Amino acid sequence: MIRIGIIGDIGSGKSYVARKFGYPVFNADAEVAKLYRKSKKCYNKIKKALPNYITSFPIKKSELSKAIIANRYNLRKIVRIVHPEVRKRIYAFIKKYKKKKFFILDIPLLLESKLNKKKDILIFVDAKKSEINKRLNKKRENVKVLKKFQLPVEIKKKKANYIIKNNFKNNLVKKNVKRIIKEILLND
Repeated sequence: MIRIGIIGDIGSGKSYVARKFGYPVFNADAEVAKLYRKSKKCYNKIKKALPNYITSFPIKKSELSKAIIANRYNLRKIVRIVHPEVRKRIYAFIKKYKKKKFFILDIPLLLESKLNKKKDILIFVDAKKSEINKRLNKKRENVKVLKKFQLPVEIKKKKANYIIKNNFKNNLVKKNVKRIIKEILLND
């Protein structure tokens, strides 16, 4: 089993690249969204931690955004509630797919949460700032707060085994993914 961790800047297209591998992908953002939509337990804890912002179930991202913008420590409260639930799901995913040749971890805070292992292959998704900014235009305020929790892009890039240039065009990404899979298999 080869674990591939996809890392990069917010909005660089990590999830898009992860899907192009064609192997099972653990998408942490999707799991968090599922928790907000379906977990009453998660809702009750967040409601208790942020009673002035969370009004109803399912949890609305707009309410979470208001809480985070109002006070950046609210993000820490959310993280303390959500991350243990996501970790459980990560471990269940790994257990389920441990017999596969590859699986992909698309976890925005992979390095920061120390969820990566020494043998993991890290792939940095590199995209132009102008493209990233276009994609994140509506989320500008949230991005500033979230970036404070992330390692600088330069450090992530240095830790990566491979770099994929993402120009947000399918052909180039597919070509780079195939090349990387070939190289990983040759070195395994």
